[in-house]
Amino acid sequence: MTTDRAAYERRSSAPVIAPVEPRKLAKVPFVELADGRLQGVVSSGSDVERVYVSSITAGDHGLSCNTNNNRPCGGLSGGSRACNHLRALADAAVAQYGRDRVARYLKADLADGDDLWAGLHTTTAPNRAAEVFAGFLRHLSYLEVEPSTDPLPELQWFPAAAAVR
Repeated sequence: MTTDRAAYERRSSAPVIAPVEPRKLAKVPFVELADGRLQGVVSSGSDVERVYVSSITAGDHGLSCNTNNNRPCGGLSGGSRACNHLRALADAAVAQYGRDRVARYLKADLADGDDLWAGLHTTTAPNRAAEVFAGFLRHLSYLEVEPSTDPLPELQWFPAAAAVR
């Protein structure tokens, strides 16, 4: 292990990885690769008070899409054909993390030039909307924390842009 690597691992912050390309936060305000899934929240195109909680599991490419009040998405055909919300989520993930990183995470085999969907062999996944939406709300709650230089223990993992001196 190099000295630089060892010093990096001792820090309580990590560098922020810039998005691969800009993405529309109004359409997909939350996207992450976590808990063995590509998961996130996608805004409804027809109702400002509705969002869809969508996910694709790594490995088996299980699809799940439900509203914020836990109703199944009408566009998810039999659970194995992607709805527009899942497509928007995947597009946002590719913009945020890059096609290759998302494909590696989902364990999708892609040929050069293929889009992400070409490497997915989709199935139906269990509903994980409650977990994903709770994570989104937890992230939103930090926007309401008063600015302070005092450490927040639950955010110790969060990447810091600059150290407070």
